[in-house]
Amino acid sequence: MQPPSPRRPVRRGTGSAPSPTGTGPSRRTLLRTAAGGLPLAGLGLAAPRAGAAPRITGTKVRDLTGPAQTGRFAAPWTDLGIPARCPDGSMLLVCGDTFDGGGVGGPDWRSPVGLRSSDAAPEALLVDGAVGGSRAVGLVPEGHTGGTTALPSDVFTVGTTMYMHLMRGVIHRTHHTDFWRSDDNGATWHYLCQWPGDLHGGQFQQKTYAVADDGWCYVLSTAFNRETTSGLLLHRVPQHALGDPAAYQPWGYAGGRWAWGNPPTSVTRARRWGEICFRAMGGRYVLSWLNMSPLDIRAQIFALPTSNLFTAPEQTMIVPTVPGRETGNAVASPYGGFVVPGSTFDDLHLTVSQWYGDQDYRVMQYRVNGLTV
Repeated sequence: MQPPSPRRPVRRGTGSAPSPTGTGPSRRTLLRTAAGGLPLAGLGLAAPRAGAAPRITGTKVRDLTGPAQTGRFAAPWTDLGIPARCPDGSMLLVCGDTFDGGGVGGPDWRSPVGLRSSDAAPEALLVDGAVGGSRAVGLVPEGHTGGTTALPSDVFTVGTTMYMHLMRGVIHRTHHTDFWRSDDNGATWHYLCQWPGDLHGGQFQQKTYAVADDGWCYVLSTAFNRETTSGLLLHRVPQHALGDPAAYQPWGYAGGRWAWGNPPTSVTRARRWGEICFRAMGGRYVLSWLNMSPLDIRAQIFALPTSNLFTAPEQTMIVPTVPGRETGNAVASPYGGFVVPGSTFDDLHLTVSQWYGDQDYRVMQYRVNGLTV
């Protein structure tokens, strides 16, 4: 990785974590703000230039959640759906704020919940079970006191153990984050550790883990607030010490060089980040994220966790549109964008969330083709 670009904004300073109580802008408000003012023309990808890389295309595979898909598990309204292959071969979709009843804000608010597909092949995902049986239960204690919630930022598997990272507090006002493990395919979860919300200037709130074949997990993190400009920090942690905060080693630029153990430095330009997903795949690494302006879902593909993300090309996978104009890879109010295990760069599957109305709140599956590796 080369030294930071001179255009890189200065890292945010540290400060006190917000109180876990209070109110803040909803995800729907922030998504609408990001999409506001977009003309109907130009919402799709521009035609490629002569000699340019192949155009990225995408298609909707199916709705993964909704009254018809997950209503029988008392989870007709839910989002995120972070997919993780379980040790038993099933796929667990860990979802965020979940409601029963007639729409978002209905009764029986839970977060996070686990929905399961007994077939983990990307082309065959179908929710046919839930942690809790006929009622998808909250995976960890969360009373939603004062509007707080517990939102997953990542779920992944190492060997026979699954791990889940949660962001706690009123949405986009993270008080702290905590980390959990499961040794029974996501049925029960055991607390490991937590981090304060203001650690590294708040840029260690939203974490995502790439499980490498070298014995390490590589961790990218940002602030969890779509109205806040944040850097993207990189850490590594031995896979046998994931629950030990002291074992996380930062990657940073100091004394004229990048090195592990330096104070963490943003590995790309600061921006407003939505959801992020970092995965080792096909001998390389992929980072996908919700971009806020314009509102789309992008990816970078690179050789090493320490590759130069200031210069790695950004490839747009999901583009914005308005309700009723959805086709191909154009989605109204998209967010999420988590890579489905079993994907390849030639045939990448994502779980994409959507929320623009009280009954327009779901997890969908999209297939993306044409990425440049």
